[in-house]
Amino acid sequence: MRPLRLISSVATLACGLSLALFAQMGTIPQSSFASTGAPDLTVSRVAARLSPELALSVYEKGVRTQSSVLAGYTATTVIDAELPDSAQRAVLEVKRRYAAPSVLEFTPLRSTGDKFVKSNIIVRLLQSEVDHVHKQEQSQTAIDSDNYKFSYKGTSALNGIPVHVYDVKPRKKRVGLFKGKIFLQEATGRLVRAQGTVTKTPSFFITKIRFTQDYGMVAGFTLPTHIRSEADTRLVGKALVDMVHRDYQPEISGGDDSRLVSLPSADGAN
Repeated sequence: MRPLRLISSVATLACGLSLALFAQMGTIPQSSFASTGAPDLTVSRVAARLSPELALSVYEKGVRTQSSVLAGYTATTVIDAELPDSAQRAVLEVKRRYAAPSVLEFTPLRSTGDKFVKSNIIVRLLQSEVDHVHKQEQSQTAIDSDNYKFSYKGTSALNGIPVHVYDVKPRKKRVGLFKGKIFLQEATGRLVRAQGTVTKTPSFFITKIRFTQDYGMVAGFTLPTHIRSEADTRLVGKALVDMVHRDYQPEISGGDDSRLVSLPSADGAN
């Protein structure tokens, strides 16, 4: 039964990483400091290059703003899970529907590959996501100053986009938190990538987990588009999970009333 426990833990951790990074869906308001009325979801290029301090401030305000206005979304997610040492692999495509703050549902669209991997990694991963949202634990793993310390490390470029680079270190040792880096776009403070190593694994049988998460702009929202994670295990070697999110349809609260406004579909590209 140990391999089953291990695979379940890998799935749960992959879920935690995905959800932690879903929590960072920050919008950039028109003003970097204050706004009145309904939030403005447009990206304001107030300067050719924000200072590192201002970029981080704008990013964190965006996280709070989006958390308050994102009423829900639908998207398509493709999960590719693999145990390379045993040549077992499965792919599942699902339609996901989220309604803030505690509803997450999945509808299967297609599946291929090994039934064992699908049942014991992918399905468990999705169930863990549902449980995590139902318990409303997203704030515990958000990449913000409540959970992390930030240290500026300079500038770089990702896919031709100039970015500020920050080291991040968790304030607590909690499953779902990581030590690594985040990359914020210089012109807007938008989160482009987060990467690193998990500081607390969910099982003795997992020794290390590394991941990279990319983000894209969708109808004014910053949303995760791709996460790649790799776990080193004591029993089955490496466990790989690759998740792609596309075809987002976000919904926002309609100002002072509870009406939801559907935004146009976008491909999530940077």
